[in-house]
Amino acid sequence: MKKQDMKQQKRITSIGGSALIEGIMMRGPKRTTVACRVDQDTIYTEDIEVKPLFKSKFWKLPLIRGIAGMVDSMRLSYKALGLSADKAMEAGTVEEEEPSKFEKWLDEKLGDKLMNVIMVIASVLGVALALGLFVFLPAALFDWTLGGMFQTTDPETGKVIYTVAGQFVKSAFCGVLKIALFIGYMLLVSQMNDMKRVFKYHGAEHKTIFCYENDEELTVENVRKQTRFHPRCGTSFLVVTLLVSIVVGLFIPVAPFGVKFLNPVFRLLLLPIMVGLGYEFIKLCGRHDNTLTRVLATPGLWAQRITTKEPEDEMIECAIEAMKAVIPDDGSDIVNDCSCAP
Repeated sequence: MKKQDMKQQKRITSIGGSALIEGIMMRGPKRTTVACRVDQDTIYTEDIEVKPLFKSKFWKLPLIRGIAGMVDSMRLSYKALGLSADKAMEAGTVEEEEPSKFEKWLDEKLGDKLMNVIMVIASVLGVALALGLFVFLPAALFDWTLGGMFQTTDPETGKVIYTVAGQFVKSAFCGVLKIALFIGYMLLVSQMNDMKRVFKYHGAEHKTIFCYENDEELTVENVRKQTRFHPRCGTSFLVVTLLVSIVVGLFIPVAPFGVKFLNPVFRLLLLPIMVGLGYEFIKLCGRHDNTLTRVLATPGLWAQRITTKEPEDEMIECAIEAMKAVIPDDGSDIVNDCSCAP
């Protein structure tokens, strides 16, 4: 990282956001706003919200709150993404294809519920694909390739057992493969023209938040000079969760109760703990800006070199509109004032 990328900001805010289709969503403590570029001179803004699914105090406990927060954030992001897609099609930024006969039939049968059904199906398929690629595939590849090197036979029972070394090697093998798959996927989608623009909006989001945290006026010029790498980012969260899975995997036997298939099942069951730990880590980096948190956040910041790009001025303008809308007057978004830090 460059020195100017590592400088300490004056304050840390709880405001976060995400890149959309030709737009930005910013989420503050009191409101969430979507800002979309509809033409060269016009930015459309709209406040959105979703009712939290998890309201009891239990879901606010450390480790547990990470799962609840991720689910609610995904629901909010889906709503924001749908809004930005609608505005992009209205503006002609994204061409709307002629619906097929099947799509027309679905629209007749489901009407306004069609989009919700599509979102649910897409979510289920997405989760299934992610579990297959990041949980079951790495474990299966290890068993097919290196698993035999760490097997031995119990002289009393004659059953095949696995060495302790195999447990550590399998965790490292699966972790490295998952990170490689994730980075490879990001590199692949980053070559798509539409995703290049989304990644530029992602950079605009980060730069705008940093500008605010550095207590500078939110202007295009001030935002442009900020770094696009932010420790409190979804990309960093995913990288951290993958790294945490390596550590957690060290404590999962290669073949629990003598059954290989139970290894990925145990990993799946422990996924909430991995996500919870990743969330707490990102929360720590988001609340404190010091040498330790910067070093720990480095892997996620490296990955952001793929998922964020230098934005255009019109994208920065969009991010500024969204940011200004969610900044509370009472300063309730400030979680750490670094102005007096050594």
